[in-house]
Amino acid sequence: MEERLTEITRELKEGLELLKDYSKSVTFFGANQTKEGDFCYSDAQTLAGRIVTELNYAVVTGGSSGIMEAANRGAFEAGGNSLGLQITLPKEQATNKYLTKEINFHHFYMRKVSLSYAAEAYVFYPGGYGTLDEFFEIITLIQTKKIERVPVICVGTEYWNGLKNFLTTEVLSRKNIEAEDIEIFTITDNHDEILEIIKNAPIRVDIPFANSIK
Repeated sequence: MEERLTEITRELKEGLELLKDYSKSVTFFGANQTKEGDFCYSDAQTLAGRIVTELNYAVVTGGSSGIMEAANRGAFEAGGNSLGLQITLPKEQATNKYLTKEINFHHFYMRKVSLSYAAEAYVFYPGGYGTLDEFFEIITLIQTKKIERVPVICVGTEYWNGLKNFLTTEVLSRKNIEAEDIEIFTITDNHDEILEIIKNAPIRVDIPFANSIK
């Protein structure tokens, strides 16, 4: 047990220390099955490139394939900071080649903390259970005020409007969430609008407990 706690603490410290070096960043999420040539791949690549060139933000992903690769590639090829927070899985994940800095995690929850804690905005493309898990994790943290209100931007209107419709007709109608909770995230495919949202988001300069981890 002590050995496991030591490993968890090490992963958390390394993850937060890495992100602390990049005062402005945007984290991308989405399906790792998305292939080069797919619209979402090209779109994420283009958006990430604009984020690093026009806003000078770092791009952070899980460091693997699909949308993660597309976003890292866009940032890397535009000459920006392209970070990968990878995870060790029983079925090995491929590491994409478009990373300027990377770190590997064994524990999912330490990786999730690092991916979700310090970014100025979160960009979600269509994905599976992993993407939806990360999406609901972040909007729950915002809803419960465990983290400040950070832009959550959902790209792929057809996909995300289907989810929003379910949340409105099934979850909100049963009063399991409030009407304002539907407004935590923004659905848009407009890159200019996305860049404006990111540019106007507060810079999250403080990681209060990173320096206290031994």
